[in-house]
Amino acid sequence: MRLLVLGGTGFVGGATVVEAVRRGWDVTVFNRGRHGSTPEGVRRLRGDRLAPGGLDALAGGTWDLAVDTWDGAPRAVRDAAKALAGSVGHYGYVSSGSVYAPPAPPGVGEEVPVVESSADAEDGDYATNKAGGELAAVEVFGDRALLARAGLILGPGEDIGRLPWWLNRIARGGPVLAPGPADLPVQYVDVRDLAAFLLDQGAAGIGGPVNVVSRPGHATMGELLAACVTATGSAAELRWVAPERILAAGVEPWNDLPIWIPPGHEYRWLQERDVTRAYTAGLTCRPIADTVADTWTWLRRVGAVPPRAGRPARAPVGLAPGREAALLT
Repeated sequence: MRLLVLGGTGFVGGATVVEAVRRGWDVTVFNRGRHGSTPEGVRRLRGDRLAPGGLDALAGGTWDLAVDTWDGAPRAVRDAAKALAGSVGHYGYVSSGSVYAPPAPPGVGEEVPVVESSADAEDGDYATNKAGGELAAVEVFGDRALLARAGLILGPGEDIGRLPWWLNRIARGGPVLAPGPADLPVQYVDVRDLAAFLLDQGAAGIGGPVNVVSRPGHATMGELLAACVTATGSAAELRWVAPERILAAGVEPWNDLPIWIPPGHEYRWLQERDVTRAYTAGLTCRPIADTVADTWTWLRRVGAVPPRAGRPARAPVGLAPGREAALLT
């Protein structure tokens, strides 16, 4: 198989390249060449998809599958898709569950309406950019476009820092604020399982929207934090605190306490999506202990969460030590 990855050095793109190389595929990446590296044998084309003539390096190439992780202006997806219309057999666009129009119901499936957007949009918020990217991919490739609506993505290479924050915090030891309930289901996908799904579906020529995330309850908050304790070898003490007390203190789920979305929260549906279509298509998700352990191994090797390749910096995640101590006392 001949694979083209638009990007290829960031979190999801990088994992997709590594998986394709492992399979023995012929891999090409297209990016500005300013960040990261690629495995030996990967061909690298350079260009800025937002600049006039920035896609010229793609001319003359032919690929069985293209994977696009873009989350900026939808018109960049439109332009890339048009440039590749005659040279790519299948187009995999990495979208997001955030595209669903609020308020989304628990158990939301792919048939639920998405936010309004346009394939020609110059920019917008994350949800409208991803929804516009979907429109652009389908406009050009039709049913040859896979819209992989990923959920929470964890694993080695994570450039937002949600799981790394928990690992670093627990590695420091001492009493750790553990947001309850401990049996709260967590729905996520390991980046390597997402990459494998993208390549499998692309090779099979499968298109359409699909929620690419584990089953709700594939892990719990308690299992995730216990895995962090085990992976780091820390003597940290998990102190479980009721969600009502945490919320009353003004703590923001997802940002102040990464990954955690408590019961009844307006965005709880983000971890309660229907994944029948993904599992029917062959999605497999590794145990949370493997994701956590491998992320800790990677984090110790690189030293810190890397900057997001080619994208604006995001606000750091995690609860300040002083706020955590106040809640624990």
